[in-house]
Amino acid sequence: MQRKEKDSEVENLTKILSSLQNLYYRKMEQLEELQEEISELKETLSYINKMISTKSFYSANEILAESIDLKQEQKEEEYFIPDISKDKVKDTKIKRKIFSKKDEKEGELLCILNLIDLNQLEIKFIDPLRFNIKETSEEFIKIFLKGALIEIKEKNLELKLKYEYFKNTDIIEKIHINNLKSIDDYDLITSKIRELLSLEKT
Repeated sequence: MQRKEKDSEVENLTKILSSLQNLYYRKMEQLEELQEEISELKETLSYINKMISTKSFYSANEILAESIDLKQEQKEEEYFIPDISKDKVKDTKIKRKIFSKKDEKEGELLCILNLIDLNQLEIKFIDPLRFNIKETSEEFIKIFLKGALIEIKEKNLELKLKYEYFKNTDIIEKIHINNLKSIDDYDLITSKIRELLSLEKT
């Protein structure tokens, strides 16, 4: 009886061993498959991260620029709310530059418009002799005075205009406009100055 019991015990242990070995090898195979999958996932993640990093690097500047432009536009709109107090806009400056080309990196700076406290506008021509703008110039009267200032004056009787001349000539170097009250008027003036400078004589 003892021998049979031993044989039976050995047989049972053998079966258990065989089952465990089978389980062990299956797990090892699964582990190898998982390691391969993990390796492939790592490569995929690395590739996607590189793509995101590259694209976000270039797009970040565009996003930032758009954000700054949008905030600037919102500020300009807020500044010209009719009921806004003078204290809130004190020392505020909105500067615009006009270049010889649309791309300021390639173009030459021709003029600077600087709006101070949102009612005092200074227009400075960088090279007055080059454009030879005078009060009596036909283009100046037609484009700037009739095209902008007279139209604005009809709505805003408090508007004041003053010129600064280049050295001892009658050529305008700076234009001072006081009591400006509308961002639309500032846009109109900017547009007409740009149009005036586009007529440069060659």
